[in-house]
Amino acid sequence: MTHIINYDEATWPELSVLPKEIPIILPFGRNYSTKQLLDLYPTEENLLLLPTFPFGWQGSGLEVSKLTLTHHIENIIFGLQEDGFKNIASFSPVKLDLPVDIQQHKYLIPSDQSKRSVDLTENNNKVVVIPIGHTEQHSYHLPMSTDTVIIEAIAKGLGEVTSDLCFTLPVMPYGVSTHRSSFFGTLNAGGRAFEDFWMEVIDRLVDSGYEKMYFINGHGGNSSFLNNVIKYAGDKYKRIFCATAFLYLSGPAGVAALEKYRESKTGGMGHACELETSLILCLRPELVHMDRVKDDVDFIVTPSYYMDWIEGGALIANPPWDDDSVHGAYGAGSLGTSEKGQIWLQIAIQEKVSHIKEIIEQFEKRKARRDSGFGRWGQMTEG
Repeated sequence: MTHIINYDEATWPELSVLPKEIPIILPFGRNYSTKQLLDLYPTEENLLLLPTFPFGWQGSGLEVSKLTLTHHIENIIFGLQEDGFKNIASFSPVKLDLPVDIQQHKYLIPSDQSKRSVDLTENNNKVVVIPIGHTEQHSYHLPMSTDTVIIEAIAKGLGEVTSDLCFTLPVMPYGVSTHRSSFFGTLNAGGRAFEDFWMEVIDRLVDSGYEKMYFINGHGGNSSFLNNVIKYAGDKYKRIFCATAFLYLSGPAGVAALEKYRESKTGGMGHACELETSLILCLRPELVHMDRVKDDVDFIVTPSYYMDWIEGGALIANPPWDDDSVHGAYGAGSLGTSEKGQIWLQIAIQEKVSHIKEIIEQFEKRKARRDSGFGRWGQMTEG
């Protein structure tokens, strides 16, 4: 019987020893049954299933241009090929024609007959919450899905508390890793392709009447590129309010909570660290291998450049991970506990709740000021 291996639930050393001929499948959309997948590959011993690409493709309900989607997907496929994988396929609920190096593409209707991933008929007075994670190595003990699992949980908690104020898009599990080649299995959408993709998502949302958007980000490598997207959006659409924040637990209450409960010193929180390990122990303990944990805390520190959850110092740089990390971590994962993860998760959700309320306040006050003819707005006929 064929065995399905979920790519994002494995660790990078587990992926590195798989045969390079194993079929890898990239699904577009959700709600396919295991039986449907197995029926496509009845004679294979193992299949490697990538996390779903939730939207952006034609028929998803939130489409970007074919060229923009192609660039995004090509970068993901290139990373897999660079790691030696040779048999890459995909399937979707609609017929896609992407000029990327995929050996075969199959048309597969989801088991619940639902093709669309996003419904943009939701009340467009609400804030659109857009969670972005990533699929990348998290040392020997955490799954590739770590950033996605965490930000999806925060988004879910946020939605439960503020359902009257916002609605949430499906989490995107593909982001930017500039250290892709350092550790096996790490994927990379590419910075420019990432920016283009999310700018077109904003275009589609604005076309559908949405004016308030909040990108919540679970992966540090996305941050600088996401900041650019926010700047592009604010310049292009002067009447919307589109915002992001540095990861989570980065505001005053979040920082205080980290300091109160952490056991590691500065340098113990960054990646596959005390914080992320605690959160995954809380959310998906079956995916954590504490018997394999290896702490990497020997970051090269100078007064203006050092690593911790809130990156510090006046210098901004991107040196190779190979200088500081032997096993793929930045921090002390050995100090992670489920109890700390539960505390930090709830505070992270509350931080995002406060951001939603603040986004609404900013939008409404700015709209009122514009409508009153404040400054140059009184001289404008549109914009």
